This record gives sequence, structure tokens and C-alpha cells, in this order.
Amino acid sequence: MSTTSYNLHTQLLNPSCYTSVGVSTVYRNSFSPVFRSRIRKTGKRKVVKAVAAASGSALEQLDIERGVCIPFRKYTPQTVRSKVLENQGAILSLVGRGIEIVWKLGFYWTRLVYDYLVGRDEEVVPFRARQLRNLLVDLGPSFIKAGQVLANRPDIIREDYMNELCILQDDVPPFPNQVAFNIIEEELGQPLEAVFSKISSETIAAASLGQVYRATLRATGEDVAIKVQRPEIEPIIYRDLFLFRTLASFLNGISLQKLGCNAELIVDEFGEKLLEELDYTLEARNIEDFLENFKGDPTVKIPRAYRQLSGSRVLVMEWIDGIRCTDPQAIKDAGLDVNGFLTVGVSAALRQLLEFGLFHGDPHPGNIFAMRDGRIAYVDFGNVAQLSQQNKQILIDAVVHAVNEDYAEMANDFTRLGFLASGTDVAPIIPALESIWQNSAGKGLADFNFRSVTGKFNQLVYQYPIRIPERFSLVIRSLLTQEGICFTLKPDFKFLEVAYPYVAKRLLTDPNPALRERLVQVLFKDGLFQWKRLENLIVLAKENVTKMSSNPALQRELQVQRKLDLTDTIKDGARLFLIDEGIRRQLLLALTEDSKLHVEELVDVYRLVEDQVDIPSVALEVVRDLPTAARDFMLSWSASVLSDK
Repeated sequence: MSTTSYNLHTQLLNPSCYTSVGVSTVYRNSFSPVFRSRIRKTGKRKVVKAVAAASGSALEQLDIERGVCIPFRKYTPQTVRSKVLENQGAILSLVGRGIEIVWKLGFYWTRLVYDYLVGRDEEVVPFRARQLRNLLVDLGPSFIKAGQVLANRPDIIREDYMNELCILQDDVPPFPNQVAFNIIEEELGQPLEAVFSKISSETIAAASLGQVYRATLRATGEDVAIKVQRPEIEPIIYRDLFLFRTLASFLNGISLQKLGCNAELIVDEFGEKLLEELDYTLEARNIEDFLENFKGDPTVKIPRAYRQLSGSRVLVMEWIDGIRCTDPQAIKDAGLDVNGFLTVGVSAALRQLLEFGLFHGDPHPGNIFAMRDGRIAYVDFGNVAQLSQQNKQILIDAVVHAVNEDYAEMANDFTRLGFLASGTDVAPIIPALESIWQNSAGKGLADFNFRSVTGKFNQLVYQYPIRIPERFSLVIRSLLTQEGICFTLKPDFKFLEVAYPYVAKRLLTDPNPALRERLVQVLFKDGLFQWKRLENLIVLAKENVTKMSSNPALQRELQVQRKLDLTDTIKDGARLFLIDEGIRRQLLLALTEDSKLHVEELVDVYRLVEDQVDIPSVALEVVRDLPTAARDFMLSWSASVLSDK
């Protein structure tokens, strides 16, 4: 079978195999090597059978749910098993580690059972939560990472335990410099002195998977950061993942009942992300994707990766000389406007989530910096999550449904995103969603914050068979962490006061047809045009442009956008009015509803945009677009005539 023929077959069989990476849509083959060999052996006519056989696995289920396909996996249960059981010494190590884990976790569990039997289980929760945190630290890197994941998984553990695990630190003592330097030389294939004129004698940061040094390149004099992987960490991670999955197999019944999925699937999600963090070549590619996404954005700084000096265990990247986001006084002393910087930060985060679908999964204060020119800088791209085009559109749907207070559709969005198993009855969840949103958003933007909403949502998740997919636990973690940074810099900061203007601007100005469709959904409710909602969108979008243009990083740009560009929106609106009979009827009804002409509302809208829109140039653009619009109108009319016959 030729490559073209094979790709065509797999594309037809698995249309979810598209993902937004960088700024382009890239086709990816999702099938594992075992599955690909099965296809080659069975031939074209048996491809469908091969798809059906493979789709039962947890990883294939994850691919379908995510809508993102992965061509080459570092993690599969079979790979982990073969690496762990490859020799007798590894098996003996596995047995010893298994006994250690079962003994320590079993002893902890027996104490929980004892607390329950004597009726003191609730009163000792803070103490037991601290014990769990200390136990995970004692069990090593894999368990520290697992604890950090559990800190964002209210579907698995209670909120009081989550709060304790939130302070679980990844800081560990550094391993010896000489060991690190030997690893760097092995990856470089030459002595340190040949590449670096100097290197720090102490680590800048040390974590469970690796540590960082500062150095200067001999050839250019540039300062760089060198990230070095902890020695022999990979076999330890593989061994623990094998044991995690073995233990999870005994919990499948409980997991299916509580979460609607196998416990093994949760381990597979965790294992994928953990092994991705171990692969520094993947992190270098992540950096390149972020650079491509933010290319041309003068408000965001992404460090450059030196691929020729990097490998699977060593990553050399540009040194970021910025101000920590936990130091508001230093930011003010640098002459930066805190409000402008926060607007840049929130907009950058929302662009990652809703526009690119590739976002930083661990934006804690040590990974985000304020540059002295007003830009926001990100470092550490090992933990990056990806959302498919489909997932992004469903998220925007959820926002639209929230605005329209359509809670039944919000519940269906949860199913489409993988929070609920397919076929789950959403009726009991609808009133809970309505209560959460009304209590949180009903008070207005001034009292809204993600932490309070997340707290209420955590209770909902713990009560119903809801599972939070790994990528969305990272979304929640990312938003909460960044909101916390914003509160540090400005205690009265209102996240939605910045987020809403950004979303409003995107709805009004983004040429994406899917967003145009969502804009129409927002502006019409129960068949009636929402004039006030349109005015609010314009006001909020103008506010976003004003705040962004106040940032010094943008002020240096000659062609910075200082006005709300609605040219494409007006053109698309005119085209829709011509070719879409339903929209045309709704707009005409909107102008004449309640038996009166809504001229006053039109005037109010015009006054909002008159200083933002160059009417003659917009009129010229509309005239230029008339031939295309006329052609679309004729095609639409012809189609309607033919369909009536």
C-alpha cells in the first residue's frame, strides 16, 4: 500500500485525526506501531476490522475523545511492560519496589479504615491529608508527579485532600554537578569548555526530573539555560508506571462506577504526560511551536531552543532575564503598568487555549516572567497540553451556552468533551450546573473568580460520575494558577473583566466561520435579536483594544492596533444578510419587533463604533465583495429552487 493510499484510508476511517499545531492544521496518523503492522498484514480490505480491534484499548479511546491523533507514542502499556521486564535484574527491582509501594500505601489505607470504624474519619482529615502528601514525597518522583495531578482531580479525591496536595513541592536536592556535566558532555559529544565559556557552579533550580544551570555560549557570548535530566530517572519512571497500571487493574470496577471509565485509562493519561516531560527533544519542539504561534506578537516572549546543542536528556535554551510575577513592587519599579501587563498575560493565556489549542500546562510563578519592556515571558515547556479544533469549538459553544443560560446544552458539552461517558443521563446534572453558574455569574463580574467556581464544580464532580480528562485538568490548573498570579500583582483583580473583552473581540473580529456562527448564536435568543448584548460585546471589545495598546511592548510597534477593526465582520454580516434567508428574516424582525422600528438601537450601536470604523473604507470593501456575495446569493437561491422541486 502506498503512503498516499494508506493515509487516505486511515483518514476516512478516523476523521478525528486532525489537530491544530502551531498555526497550521496538520494531519496525524493516530495508530500505534502494533496497529500499523496489523494493517500491513491484513491488507486494505481488512483495515476496518483492524480499526475495530484496536479501538477497544484505552489509548485509542483517548484519541477518539481528544480528537487529536498521535503518530508515534513514547508511552504504551506494551512498551512499559517490555522495558520493565527486559531482564532478571529489572524484575527483581520491580518486585522490591512493588513490595515497598504496597506496604506503605497499604499501611496508610489501614489507618483510614481504622479512622472510619472508630468514627473519627472527618476530624482527622487535615492530619491524614498531610500524611498522604509526605508519603508521596517519600515514594519518589513518580508519586510526586502523581500527587500534583491529583491536586487537580476532584473526580478522584476529596477537595480537602486536593488542597493539601496543591502545596506539594517538586523541589528536591540537586544531584552532583559533575554527574550533570558528564551527561551534558555525552549529549554534546564534546567537552563543556568547547561550547560554554562559563557555567554556574550551582543549580538555578532542581526538581524531581532534572535541574537547570546558567551558562554562556563561547561562540556568541549569549547567556543560555541548560536543563539536564536526572540520571537513571527513566527506568524508575517506567517501573512505577508498570506498577501503577497493575494496581489500577484491581480498581476498574470502582472506577467504572464512579467515573464511567477504567482506572487504567487514567494511568495511561498520566503516563503519557509524564514520559513526554522526560523527552527534551519533544520539549524543544514545543518551544518551536510556541514561537511559531506567537510570531509577530510583540507582547509575548518565548525563549529560543538551541536544537544543535540539545538532545533527549539535555535542553539548551535562551536565558530569560525577567522579573518574577510574584514581585509586584519590582514590576512597578521597572515602570510597568500592572493593569496593562495583566491584560497581556490573560490575553496570551486565552489565545493559547481558544486560538492555538496548544497551551502551557504548568504556568506557576517560576515559569512566568515580566520583561522590562512589558512583554510576558514563558519558560519550561515540558508540560504542554493540546486541544483539538473540535475541543476548542466545543469550549466556545459552552461559553455561548453559558451566556444564553442554556444549561441542558452545557451538560451535553460535558459529554462531548469527555467529562461524561457517552449515553450518560445528563438530566440530574442540569440543575446543579444552573445553580453553580447562577451563584457565580449572577453576582456580576466584580464577584466572579475561577477558584470559587472550581470549588463548587469540585463538589459536583465528586457527587456525579464525572471524569476530568487530563488535558482539561491542566486547563483548570493553568487558569487557577494564572488567576492566583494576577491576585498577587493586584489583589482586587477580576479575571473575567479581562477575559470577557478578549472573547468579545474574538467573536466580533475573528474571520473563523465557526466563531461567526457562535456570534449569531449569542446575538439571537429564542428567535429575538439581543440589542443590549451586541452593545456589550462592542464595549468589551473596545476595552480589550484600549488595555492592550497601553502596554509598552505594543507602544513601540508602528502598526499597533488601536481601534476595533470590524471591517471583516461587517462584510460577513452583509454577505449573510444577502444569502441566508433565515438570518435575513431574523434581522428584519429584529428591526421591527414589538410593532416598532428599532432605529434608536441602531443609532446606539452606530455611536459605539463610529470612532472605530472608517465608514468609506468599509463601504469600499463591501462593494469589492459584492460580486462574490452576488455569486453566493445566486448559488443559494438556485439550491433552494432545486430543492423545492
